Amino acid sequence: MATVTTKDGTEIFYKDWGPKDAQPIMFHHGWPLSADDWDAQMLFFLHNGYRVIAHDRRGHGRSAQVSEGHDMDHYAADAFAVVEALDLKNAVHIGHSTGGGEVARYVAKHGEPSGRVAKAVLVSAVPPLMLKTSNNPEGLPIEVFDGFRKGVADNRAQLYVDVASGPFYGFNRDGAKVYQGVIQNWWRQGMIGSAKAHYDGIKAFSETDQTEDLKAITVPTLVMHGDDDQIVPIADAAMKSIKLLKNGTLKVYKGFPHGMLTTHADVINPDLLAFVKG
Repeated sequence: MATVTTKDGTEIFYKDWGPKDAQPIMFHHGWPLSADDWDAQMLFFLHNGYRVIAHDRRGHGRSAQVSEGHDMDHYAADAFAVVEALDLKNAVHIGHSTGGGEVARYVAKHGEPSGRVAKAVLVSAVPPLMLKTSNNPEGLPIEVFDGFRKGVADNRAQLYVDVASGPFYGFNRDGAKVYQGVIQNWWRQGMIGSAKAHYDGIKAFSETDQTEDLKAITVPTLVMHGDDDQIVPIADAAMKSIKLLKNGTLKVYKGFPHGMLTTHADVINPDLLAFVKG
């Protein structure tokens, strides 16, 4: 397996497909998944002549199940370790959900003005802040995230079935076409990872205020969000992010769920390609 070792000794798994002289597209996955969640996008961009890279976040997938470092700063630093090892330049960074938070922190802290980042994409992403606070009254109450923590601690195998077969892909909506293989693949990816990383990661994706990260990003940034996202509600995410970005474009998808990059890859992929080429 291809891996890099970070400064704190954590082994990070990655995939690197396509011609080394092509423009790189780097993908950052959501909680509690792995690089495999980007299969449809990686094959699509590979077939369109790009170099595609995706890594498993620390504690997720095939990366080391370390005890510490499950926070946005470490997530971004780990991504940078992969970028440095592969010497990626002029890359487009695409992040989904928690991976969108990772992209925002990475670009703000490591990507500018080094020339390593050309563009960024935030898909159903968690920034600027998911948690309801006095300064963020539209956010979700802490009890929602405590419920996720309890589910991970008590029986994460069942939690992952429930999330994937329900709100993540909108399979709980009337008339939804349910793909059993997609549910099983979500569960498979989640169960490969570390329960400790997944438990700690809930705080990372829900309580990290990324307002300043978004303000710091100057590269062209596409914000994509479904208006029926039951995991990361659009009003407290994309609709706020676009106001903080200096060079942002918002694209809203009517009726699309949180996991739209899988359920609606036929729509999302061409839109991603148009932005990358544009």
